[in-house]
Amino acid sequence: MERRTIGAAALSVGAVGLGCMPMSWAYSTSRQRGEESLRAVHRALDAGSSLLDTADMYGPFTNELLLGRVLKERRADAFVSTKVGLLVGDQHIVANGRPGYVRRACDASLRRLQTDVIDLYQLHRADPEVPVEETWGAMAELVRAGKVRALGLCAVGARSSRRPGARLYDATIRQLERVQQVFPVSAVQAELSVWSPEALETLLPWCEARGVGFLAAMPLGNGFLTGTLTPGEGFEADDPRARHPRFTAEMMAANQPIVAGLRRVARRHGEHVTPAQVALAWVLGRGRQVVPVPGAKRERWVTENAAAAGLRLTADDLAEIASLPPAQGSWD
Repeated sequence: MERRTIGAAALSVGAVGLGCMPMSWAYSTSRQRGEESLRAVHRALDAGSSLLDTADMYGPFTNELLLGRVLKERRADAFVSTKVGLLVGDQHIVANGRPGYVRRACDASLRRLQTDVIDLYQLHRADPEVPVEETWGAMAELVRAGKVRALGLCAVGARSSRRPGARLYDATIRQLERVQQVFPVSAVQAELSVWSPEALETLLPWCEARGVGFLAAMPLGNGFLTGTLTPGEGFEADDPRARHPRFTAEMMAANQPIVAGLRRVARRHGEHVTPAQVALAWVLGRGRQVVPVPGAKRERWVTENAAAAGLRLTADDLAEIASLPPAQGSWD
């Protein structure tokens, strides 16, 4: 697989990563199978999808434990990205950016992951009760201690506004400017996909101008852009899509033209090319520092996603995707 670099430290990863959250957290939890997920992670590494993205809150903790079973055998093949800063309680999630907590959380993640270093340590959310510079400073100490190689900021869900036409990531950029004064940001993780391209306006250009890597979260639109979801089929009660305005039967039906367009492009590249691969290829084409991180928990989907790294979209393909109608349905 093609390799890409993340941040000033020039950390090398496969062009398509693997989001591990669905293996242990949300998204049809009744279908989560540990052994099947382990095989999926091994398959990702075999295919060159070296970036494994997790967080201590996924489970909580069980996702890191699962990955630790793979890393114990194949640490040299993997680029480990995990996150800190969110605590899961009974029916609620809270931020914790206190330096002492960050240090303890890092040591706990290292134990669960069965490794002596985390390649990319991301701040999952800033704690409104703690100056972000203090949290980031504690994370920087972990780099100097050799426990972490690079730092990143997770901006998923951190938009400042969701009004049409608003500059959605202005607050995130202000936060990035603050932490950059403390220690270099190597990567930013934020949503980017055919049906949610808002990061292209300001956030991705900010990263490009500073040599910061961009991890594209939800590049398949929470599964919608794969074309495998049926409007009205419903989701399990604990699946976040069950409460998502874009995943009502009405909105899923209204947004089918987007999937149809991806399917038309896929057919031009061969009968085995899928809409999901076209969607990932589009994200890959947004810049050399962009690494899509699609979530998956089955070998089949991991293999399909990894193959998207070899798909090259033509000018006509890109023009057709650009002409697709914008997604309907609020994110609120």
